[in-house]
Amino acid sequence: MPTKTVWITGATAGFGAATTERFLRGGWRVIASGRRAERLQALAAQHDSTQLHTCAFDVRDLGAMRTAIADLPEAFAGVDLLVNNAGLALGTAPAQDADLAQWQQMIDTNVTALVAMTRLLLPRLIERRGALVNLSSISSSYAYRGGNVYGGTKAFVTQFSQNLRTDLHGTGVRVTSIEPGMAETEFTLVRTGGDQAASDQLYAGAHPITASDIAETIWWIATLPPHLNINRIEVMPVSQSAAGLQVHRD
Repeated sequence: MPTKTVWITGATAGFGAATTERFLRGGWRVIASGRRAERLQALAAQHDSTQLHTCAFDVRDLGAMRTAIADLPEAFAGVDLLVNNAGLALGTAPAQDADLAQWQQMIDTNVTALVAMTRLLLPRLIERRGALVNLSSISSSYAYRGGNVYGGTKAFVTQFSQNLRTDLHGTGVRVTSIEPGMAETEFTLVRTGGDQAASDQLYAGAHPITASDIAETIWWIATLPPHLNINRIEVMPVSQSAAGLQVHRD
């Protein structure tokens, strides 16, 4: 059976790093991209160049994205699976107090960059009858204080995934939206500007989702028979459930 190739964005931490390791263990060729070149260099040093190709760029830089795709080595040029993992949340303030620059960065990363990456790789995915996994969030379905634009971007990812399924009807390409709940990665550190105490407090005693949990979920989806499509999958730790609605009283 021919070796398959997966491109994982945001591969330098969290879900992306764990997914990279899972697919390497599974014998796939992996294209790992991310902003942090030093982490990619360390990763590349641990693996054979015939199995792992790394490319460092910010997904918000469309020119760099196009270059990375154009410069793929021949062995990695046929992409069977795209994992759109790169994304972030910034800030926890309510909308009326939020930083507009942070809102824009979330939109540029979680929406604009994901759309661009998808469009540029779709011809290759169609040619290979491949698959696309988009990392959304339970924030796409459940509102919470301070979620504002982050939740909006993830709602876009979920809806975009469903519309891609419709547009790709008949091509054989599979599309999945994964919507994780509380997961302990670098997510909260990024969101709070590096506040380790806030991160520790959030996850303390909660037994949250781990990066490897999501990596195994992506691996399961990718290795299903090609006639099966997982449209959406919502994953929470057992300790988490949907909260009730707010009521303000005079």
